[in-house]
Amino acid sequence: MGSMPAFGSRPPPCSGCDVTFPEQHIMLATINRPRQLNSIPYELHWQMDALFRWFDKEPTLRVAIVTGAGDRAFCVGSDLIEIERIKKSGDDSWKTEPYKYNHPSTGFAGISRREGKKPIVAAINGYALGGGWEIALNCDVVIASPSARFGLPEAKVGLYAYGGGLPRLIRTAGLHVASEIALTGRTITAKEALHRNLVNRISDSSQTLIDEAFDVAREIAAVSPDALIITRAALREALEAPSIERAFQITHERFYEKLMAGPNSAEGLSAFREKRQPKWKTSRL
Repeated sequence: MGSMPAFGSRPPPCSGCDVTFPEQHIMLATINRPRQLNSIPYELHWQMDALFRWFDKEPTLRVAIVTGAGDRAFCVGSDLIEIERIKKSGDDSWKTEPYKYNHPSTGFAGISRREGKKPIVAAINGYALGGGWEIALNCDVVIASPSARFGLPEAKVGLYAYGGGLPRLIRTAGLHVASEIALTGRTITAKEALHRNLVNRISDSSQTLIDEAFDVAREIAAVSPDALIITRAALREALEAPSIERAFQITHERFYEKLMAGPNSAEGLSAFREKRQPKWKTSRL
């Protein structure tokens, strides 16, 4: 991991995912199984779940970036070789140790169904298939390289996308687009994903992808830590709640008084009046 910043506790171990802290307030998680196209075995789901739970609790961190090692794939989903081996072996230890053969409640890689507190930027290099795309569908910002490809091919191999991606795909792209993509299992390009509002932008090149992801992460990390958490919560509530007004009420009732009583709202207003950069305090939310 290189030099470790001064954290309240050490990040949990994460074999198969490199965790670094290249800049203040930013965590970079790189799925590092390029020979397996960054597919994820069962144990890694739980390790990444623990990692992102730690990330949410660590006060000095504000935003994370997730990407894949190499230039061929972001993540192509589950390690199907591992699944086939387990099925052929007749191993029934899942009955007593289900965590070995299941996802955590936060979903694929601890992200695809994650509610969380802080934002994640996905930097998609190459293929994002199956659970790999489900990771991206639940990230807060998605930047794709020009060579990125997206798809949910599960139906082609007798499965279905059970990492939480199907409802998120519909909410973002609409029923008809989502149905065509998921029912055919076809792969879409970065340009089509941008056209369907499934990514925020396409990087200038594959080589600049991570730099451009960091540009966005820095902008996010520069805002008030309190406002960051509350704004993200409000956006997520609006996505999940059936009523727009109720979504507003839930966030307002939960956070407004805490925000106004905290030091960062006062600091932001003072900095604006004094025409200077604000000096944010660590969020206590």
